[in-house]
Amino acid sequence: MSAAQEAGASVPGSVNTPAPRVISGRVVRIGPGGISLRVRGRVFAVTVLLLLALVVVVGVTLTTGDLPLSVGEVLKALTGSGSASADFVVNTLRMPRILTAVFVGAALAVSGAILQSLTRNSLGSPDIIGFTNGSAVGALVVIIVLHGSMTQIAFGALVGGLATALAVNLLMVGRGLQGFRLVVIGIGVSALLLAVNSYLITRATFQEALEAQAWLIGSLGNRLWTHANAIGLALAVLLPPAFLLSRRLSMVEMGDTTATALGVDVTRTRTILLIISVALAAFATAVTGPIWFIALAAPQVVRGLTRSSGPVLLPSALMGAVLLALSDLVVQRVFAPALLPVGTATGAIGGLYLIWLLITESRKSRA
Repeated sequence: MSAAQEAGASVPGSVNTPAPRVISGRVVRIGPGGISLRVRGRVFAVTVLLLLALVVVVGVTLTTGDLPLSVGEVLKALTGSGSASADFVVNTLRMPRILTAVFVGAALAVSGAILQSLTRNSLGSPDIIGFTNGSAVGALVVIIVLHGSMTQIAFGALVGGLATALAVNLLMVGRGLQGFRLVVIGIGVSALLLAVNSYLITRATFQEALEAQAWLIGSLGNRLWTHANAIGLALAVLLPPAFLLSRRLSMVEMGDTTATALGVDVTRTRTILLIISVALAAFATAVTGPIWFIALAAPQVVRGLTRSSGPVLLPSALMGAVLLALSDLVVQRVFAPALLPVGTATGAIGGLYLIWLLITESRKSRA
């Protein structure tokens, strides 16, 4: 472990994110001579609280609405022994939507956490850098030009996000994947892609334009098991390698020189994690359309709660799930009978959060 890490000091070359400090906690060994895990008390407590909050939000979502249900009725519907009306409301209307919200929120939050660590910048988010708009371009091409299926839309979003990441990387060659330079380039790329989205909509038929514009706002309405299963499968494939590489991610956040000295293949690790981050944002965008704020704010809120200087992916995933599920619950219940897309709520809150974050970062850069 480096002297800078032991002292908890900032590593030269880092931007706005302090170097990881000595990690305290209890080491837990799984199996004879097996895996060793370091459990930090505050991180564990925050994780448990977020899990409980998620259970509460999901429970309220399933039991309230135009047809209120008791917890018992919901459980019976989930096990197939409830009434026909309860079964339809829970298993056809509410459960696919809430699961989609949970999965998409987790995907966006982990994507943002990885990207913020790789860039060592709190503004390093797929929303800001343009990956989300790139995914939207790919999805809109499939929707408007190719008239593709859900699977093809997801593939188009993935290709669009990866192409955007490649373009941003090429523009950053020789400058390093960090700092406000990346944010500025990302904002420029995002604006260009937004113009492409607008052009695609102008070339669509009236009905296609309405559908595309509604999709661009970001919505969880009319989400079926197909959507929940698609994003759930993406999480099952992408989250395990992300969690396995989280320790290396902490070392990469300390700086390339320090990470290399600790035995980390920086280029390979950064490439794999960047692909995972883009893929998570792309699949989430394909399922619900662009949803702002979650990827930007969830990792920062979790770092504040856990007081961790390094990435904490599992709590970030839970925070993203709670934020998006709670936002969707609010737009469903508070603004009923108006059918507002969840993107309106996250966009409004995210705009205020982004203004605060930009002011904070500006003050840090002048200090």
